[in-house]
Amino acid sequence: MNRLVLMIVLVGASITPCQAGEIENIQIVRSMAEAINERNLEALDNLVAQDLVRHSAATADVTVTNLEEFRAFLKSDFATIPDSVQTIDLIFANDEYVAMRVTYSGTQTGPMGPFPASGKKLVLPYIGILRIEDGKVAEIWVEWDNLYALGQLGHFPGPAETADSE
Repeated sequence: MNRLVLMIVLVGASITPCQAGEIENIQIVRSMAEAINERNLEALDNLVAQDLVRHSAATADVTVTNLEEFRAFLKSDFATIPDSVQTIDLIFANDEYVAMRVTYSGTQTGPMGPFPASGKKLVLPYIGILRIEDGKVAEIWVEWDNLYALGQLGHFPGPAETADSE
C-alpha cells in the first residue's frame, strides 16, 4: 500500500466525530462566555448549575461552591476590570467535558486584592475545563499565569527590571 494512502487511513481511523451531546456542551460553554461578556448574569440561571464548583490555583483564596458565589466572583472581576472580554480561541469536547483556551483582556481600573488600579491593559491567556451535567456547567477548572498578568499591569517587575535595579 502506498505510504500516503496508509497514512490517510491511519489518521482517518483515529478521528472520531463529535457526538451530538458534545456539540450541545460546547454551545452551553459558548453561551456562558457570551453572557459573562454581556454582563448578563441572570442568563447564568439557564447555563450554570446551582451547586457549581470552581477550582483554580491561580485564585486559591477564592471559594466558589454555588451559582451565587460565582456571580459574586464575576461582579468583583467586573469592578476591577470593567471592560474585560473573554475570547474563546480554541474549544473542544469529550463526553461531558469541554476544554478551552481563552484570551482574557481588559483595563485594570479598580483595585485587585492588594494592588491598586494601574490603568494598564491586560491580555492574558488562560485554560479552562468545564464539566457539564444535566445541560448546565457543574464544575470549572481554570488556570493562568499570575506573574505574567501582574507584570503587564505593572505590579510585578520582570527579571530584566530586577537585574537593572541592582
